[in-house]
Amino acid sequence: MLLGRDNMKFSNKIVVAVIVGLMSFSGVVVAEDINTEAIGNAIGNITSEIETAKEIQSEPLDKVRINWETIPGAVSYRLVIQNGESTSKDAEVKHFNRIPNNGYELDTANMFKAKDYYWRVCPLDYDGNVMGPYSAPKPLIGEEVNPKAPLATTEFEKMAYSPLYPVFSWIPVDGSGGYEIRVSRENKFSPGRYEVVREMTTKNNVYYEEGGYTWPGHYMWQVRSQNKVGEPNTEWSEPKYFDVEQHVRVAALGDSITHGGGVCNVPPGYAMYSWEYYSQVPIKNLGCSGDSVQVMAQRFDRDVMPFSPGMLIIMGGVNNFRAGEDGWDTIAAMEQILAECQYHNVIPVFVTATPINPGLMSKVPTIEPAAWNWKEQQQLLNQWIKNQPYHVDVTPALTDANGNLKAELTTDGLHPDHLGKKIIGETISNYLLTTFPSYNLTEK
Repeated sequence: MLLGRDNMKFSNKIVVAVIVGLMSFSGVVVAEDINTEAIGNAIGNITSEIETAKEIQSEPLDKVRINWETIPGAVSYRLVIQNGESTSKDAEVKHFNRIPNNGYELDTANMFKAKDYYWRVCPLDYDGNVMGPYSAPKPLIGEEVNPKAPLATTEFEKMAYSPLYPVFSWIPVDGSGGYEIRVSRENKFSPGRYEVVREMTTKNNVYYEEGGYTWPGHYMWQVRSQNKVGEPNTEWSEPKYFDVEQHVRVAALGDSITHGGGVCNVPPGYAMYSWEYYSQVPIKNLGCSGDSVQVMAQRFDRDVMPFSPGMLIIMGGVNNFRAGEDGWDTIAAMEQILAECQYHNVIPVFVTATPINPGLMSKVPTIEPAAWNWKEQQQLLNQWIKNQPYHVDVTPALTDANGNLKAELTTDGLHPDHLGKKIIGETISNYLLTTFPSYNLTEK
């Protein structure tokens, strides 16, 4: 039935009368205090707010992406979902152990009370033991609800230079069958326009780029998820950027210890696990995981010279002596790098090879056992390095009483973690600033 203007006024009066009656009964106001026009407006506002609230709640809560700051030294994390802010065991609804990333996509489609749930997280060591306190509980609905694209986790923006061999990483997408990555370079004649230069696919949420980036320019990378048959099932992630310089003053040639990463699970894209991050001197990272010194020498023309550095930090040998290679063969490859530096008028600064910890290495299935005579070969190599005009001895601060890499500085026994990288970076930085005071090395 349609109401005329008079009927509508009458209807409003009835509503007002009811409200007046209720309010008078409660003792809050009396009839003569009522402004009927104001109440009519208030009723309209209340109705509008209710309808808006219904619209907000109409979107199904299918998935929530939770992410947190990387905790130094954490190998993985324990995520707890709980009912309310209470941290008692009784409030726990669900938990997830050994999450290797600093984030998690939670399937909430069947969590009917998900809007009332909270989350908290704590760090775990290699054996899955709690190694630090839980974070304060936070509401699930305060996180990213129903994310439409993956969340990139690389931290190139925290680094003085982007690595030659970038490692792309992101929070895994729940139910993903794989991912596609695209890298684009800005057209220098048309700023803001990007052209795709590389496309890659992977099943994992970490991708080690095999092709180095030596062509100068401003780059952008993105990732999106695929379903089980390889079709896109998310949007492209928000762009992340990195730059490739035509010239750098100082660069570092090395293996995975130079490339970055640590605690078994954290890839090189995280700044705190890169020793260059702790250096006051901006250093271009030319490291490549898995390299022997021979491969480093082979990469010189391809990977070093495009940046024409005036100074080159050279750090390698661990992959040689842990495999049982004779130290003199490693030294021969180092001499090849030295000759390349001399030929191209690059100042070579050699860094002693870090020790390893075979006991901890044996706990990690993906790491091969160390050769029985590794210490002898390491000492031979390091003695040659310390005989060079420019060298940095980082080994003593990393070595325990038995000649092994200190257990508190490593998880896998092979790679120094963040504290070890901090020692290396600061030691190299201090040496450079002390040895070359007139070079103004803190400037790019």
